[in-house]
Amino acid sequence: MEIHRFEKLWLVASLLLIAGFVATIVYGAVGAGVAMVDNSGGQVAASDPTASSDFRDPGVYQTGDGEYDVYVVARQFSFTPGSGTPIRVPEGSEVTFHIASRDVTHGFNVVGTNLNTMVIPGQVAQLTVEFDDARSYHVACNEYCGAAHHDMTGTIEVVPAEDFDESEVAEA
Repeated sequence: MEIHRFEKLWLVASLLLIAGFVATIVYGAVGAGVAMVDNSGGQVAASDPTASSDFRDPGVYQTGDGEYDVYVVARQFSFTPGSGTPIRVPEGSEVTFHIASRDVTHGFNVVGTNLNTMVIPGQVAQLTVEFDDARSYHVACNEYCGAAHHDMTGTIEVVPAEDFDESEVAEA
């Protein structure tokens, strides 16, 4: 049985394409550090995350010198804090976000950065980032959460350290 040279070419091209897809998935899972949402951030009551002892009231808390924890509650169709009042942190600080959903699955994507996670009811998504530049960042929900999903946005304001007002930080 003889296989035509064009059939051989298509067979080789198909196998290379499949190998490329597998390599892309392996790189994303291992090399780039992409990980699935897990319960490392803890679990909370899905209907009221702030009732849990593992989750504080929404706001910015100083945990050390240049270290801040930000507790955010996502609900249709806003982030608290973030949507009505911006999340304000000083530049050069290490910020750990703890994000919980009150109702449905949401996304928390800081536009222009690699800060992106799913926010699943009952789970606390936890992300740590260092903001080096004083600027404003846009936060968007990137998981469809209902009819007004397109309006679910927020703001993170990274301000120069000398302009940061410590009175904006909640008591730990």
